[in-house]
Amino acid sequence: MKWFNLEDNINSLSIIGAIVIILLTLIVVGRLFKQMKAKKEGGELSEHNWDGIGEYKNPLPIGWAVTFVLLIIWAIWYFLAGYPLNSYSQIGEYNEEVKAYNENFQKKFENANIDELRAMGEQVFLVQCSSCHGITGDGINGKAADLNIWGSEKAIYDAIVNGSKGLEYPLGEMPGGMAASNDEAKAIAAFVAKEISAIKKTNNENLVEAGRVAWATCAACHGEDGKGMDGQSPDLSTYGSSKFVLDVLNRGKSGAIGVMPKFTGSGILNPTQEKAVSEYVISLSKGE
Repeated sequence: MKWFNLEDNINSLSIIGAIVIILLTLIVVGRLFKQMKAKKEGGELSEHNWDGIGEYKNPLPIGWAVTFVLLIIWAIWYFLAGYPLNSYSQIGEYNEEVKAYNENFQKKFENANIDELRAMGEQVFLVQCSSCHGITGDGINGKAADLNIWGSEKAIYDAIVNGSKGLEYPLGEMPGGMAASNDEAKAIAAFVAKEISAIKKTNNENLVEAGRVAWATCAACHGEDGKGMDGQSPDLSTYGSSKFVLDVLNRGKSGAIGVMPKFTGSGILNPTQEKAVSEYVISLSKGE
């Protein structure tokens, strides 16, 4: 090990700084000891005292003032020239390694098939999502959204009856009780599942036409085609697909037990991982 490797700027600056600090300390301490032996203090006492012990209104020692000024100058020089911002740092090295890893990861899995994405998504889900949604995605007894029905006709019905909260859109959150009755809610859910969403099927085929008529109430916010009127509300044409899940990851969502962060752009997940967990989540509601 090279204790005094002066070819390394960090070592050189550290050693010089240590020597300067030691010399300044010896000089200041020496002067103070000399004054303690020979000099008799006098002057105006401060108005403060402690148990009858007063304090003189002495100015800041010149040695201290000079030391403070020199340290400030040293810090500015060290920051801008001695060890500039674009020099090596462990944090910078770590960030470069993470960036390189993510680029390799993206390249390796850019053409991953659906099975590979779902397998990857399951691992991401267990690490990032299961603490709130449960390891099976059941929402832990209502603590969070039940992903086993999310993206299904049943979940559409639930949103109509109980409302949909947590996603930020200009038109705000959807309140509960948007249908006149449970039968009408079932009809709207059947229509949305079959005609508007990516599900493209329904368990209540006989209710689709009634739902089409009742949809007029919903169209005020979602638009006639259900696409959300240019981002004013959720695009229901993607509901039941991984694209809708990806939109939730991008926006974040507030719920009963806290706030799910916006994953996109946060550095928590890269784009491939976001796509993977979206495919896995939507597979839960399909029972795959």
